[in-house]
Amino acid sequence: MNSAINKIKAVVLGHAIGDALGVPVEFNSRESLKKRPVKNMREYGTYDVPAGAWSDDTSMSLAALDAIADGSVNFDAVMVGFGEWYYKDKYTPTEKMFDVGNTCAQAINNYFLGKKSIEECGLTAGNSNGNGSLMRIHPFSLMAYYVDGMRNEFEPFIEKASALTHAHERAKLACKIYTLILFALLDNPCKDSIKLALCKSSAHYEISREYSAYKRIFAPDFDKLPESEIKSTGYVVDTLEAALWCLLTTESYKECVLKAVNLGDDTDTVGAIAGGLAGALYGYDALPKKWLETLIKREYIEKMCVRAENAWCGK
Repeated sequence: MNSAINKIKAVVLGHAIGDALGVPVEFNSRESLKKRPVKNMREYGTYDVPAGAWSDDTSMSLAALDAIADGSVNFDAVMVGFGEWYYKDKYTPTEKMFDVGNTCAQAINNYFLGKKSIEECGLTAGNSNGNGSLMRIHPFSLMAYYVDGMRNEFEPFIEKASALTHAHERAKLACKIYTLILFALLDNPCKDSIKLALCKSSAHYEISREYSAYKRIFAPDFDKLPESEIKSTGYVVDTLEAALWCLLTTESYKECVLKAVNLGDDTDTVGAIAGGLAGALYGYDALPKKWLETLIKREYIEKMCVRAENAWCGK
C-alpha cells in the first residue's frame, strides 16, 4: 500500500510512535537503558503521563500540520498554533503541555509577548541549535513533496519553517538535509535512497558555512561507526546523526525506533525523527499494531493526515 495517504500516515504516525516510546525514558542514560531497555510502550517514568503519550515533538508537528493541512501556507497561522499549544494546551495527548524546549519557548514568547514578526521571533545564536525545528519539520517536508510546484522550491519554505523557532543556519541546514532524505524515501523506499540523498546533500550544501558540522553523515562509512561514537543529545547535529545511524543500521521500523530510544538522553526526539524516516522507509503497514492502538489520539492524528492528503494531492 504505497498510496499518498499511507505514506503521509507512515511518516506522521511513525514519528508520533517514536516520540511516545521515548517520553517515559527521556534523559535516562544509555547505561541505565542497557540494563532495562525499552521494548514496548511504557507509562509514566520521566513524566506523569500514560503509555502512548507524545511530547512537544508531536504537539508542535500537529500544530504545524493543522495550519497547512488545507493547502495554504501562512506562517503566522503556524505560530498561532504553537501558541495555542504552549499557552492553552491544545495539540497535547493529555490536555496538558508537559515538555518544551528553551529555544521554542523563547521564540513563541518573542512572537506573542515581544510582538516580533515571523522573520524575527526565531533565535539566531550559535547556542540555540537544539533539535526543536528538526523535530517538527516533517509536515512541511511532506507538503513540499506532494503539492505541485513546491518540491523544486522547497529550500526557502523549509528554511522559513525552521526559522520560526530556530533561525541559525545550522538548524536550517539540518531541516533541509532531512527533507532531501525524506523526499528520496518517498520516491523509492530503500536504504540506497538514504545514501543517495546524503550524497546529493553533500554536493549541494558544500558551500554552506555550516557544512562541516554535518561532515560525519556525509562520510561513506558513517553507518560503520560504533554506537560509542554516536551521541543522542538535544544538539541538532547529534540528533540527526543518531536518527540516521539507527535507520541505516537496522532492518525494520520496530528495530530502528527501539535502537533510537535506547541510545538514551533525548530519547523522544531521536525516536521521533528516526520513527518518521523509518515510517517512510518501511511503510504504514510496518508500524506495530499494538503501538498504534496504544498511541493516544491516533484517530485525531489520522484525520489530520487525511485532510492534508486531500488538499495537497488535489482531491
